Amino acid sequence: MKNIIKTYLLIGLLSGLLLIIGGLIGGQGGVVIALFFSLIFNMIAFWFSDKIVLRMYKAEQIDRANPSGLYEIVEHLAKKAELPMPKVYIIPEDAPNAFATGRSYKTAAVAATRGLLNSLSKDEIEAVMAHEITHIKNRDTLISTLAAVIASAIMHLTAIAKWGMIFGFGRSDDDDRSGGLLVTILVIILAPIAAILIQSAISRSREYIADKGGKTLVGSGMPLANALRKIDAASQQGYKMNAQPETAHMFIMNPISGKSVLSLFSTHPATEDRIQKLLYE
Repeated sequence: MKNIIKTYLLIGLLSGLLLIIGGLIGGQGGVVIALFFSLIFNMIAFWFSDKIVLRMYKAEQIDRANPSGLYEIVEHLAKKAELPMPKVYIIPEDAPNAFATGRSYKTAAVAATRGLLNSLSKDEIEAVMAHEITHIKNRDTLISTLAAVIASAIMHLTAIAKWGMIFGFGRSDDDDRSGGLLVTILVIILAPIAAILIQSAISRSREYIADKGGKTLVGSGMPLANALRKIDAASQQGYKMNAQPETAHMFIMNPISGKSVLSLFSTHPATEDRIQKLLYE
């Protein structure tokens, strides 16, 4: 419950930040621009994000005939979670990882890399898929998409403000004398950092919740803890995905880097923290 409340508070904070930035940069007109950006980005993400990300990673849809057994594992977990059967995909990557996507239960999909299927035992694969099924059940795919597009809108808005300053749009002597220029500069520098921090905090909270849900679904935290150890070890050994930073939050573990330089900017909790919670809470 603590992480759920935290998630919605952070979503509210991220949305508020977007409106504040719009107001600081352009007054009431800036707020309207911010709302317009938010609406456009959210509509695009709502309808097309799942298709875009699956195509981005060349994911191949499978059915029961696939010999990997992944389809049957997902089918069993979906029934247990009382969810419609999601679409199942395999990503042709050797690095072990997985993610869930889709704006609703009906459009939901789970994807696992070839490396995950080859390097994990059946109960570990089941635990990873239970984690992803929990993401779907909790509508985390929609929440994370919402957070990502609001953060993206903030980035675009500050970029507009930056170029506006460079070419002198929307500036006046009165603004400069009143410190408006200094405020705008600070917003341009700090707003994207704040947006990334908030988006990362939302992602970390949802990962903890999905870990707990996956543990409940399979009846033990040990298989997922073992899977996380193996995925993390593979990352440390150089198994990296050809992944995009804007989609890193979707995966069960960051596909770009095994460890974050600054934990505040990490989209995922530390692996050892997740394992400790799975085994002892």
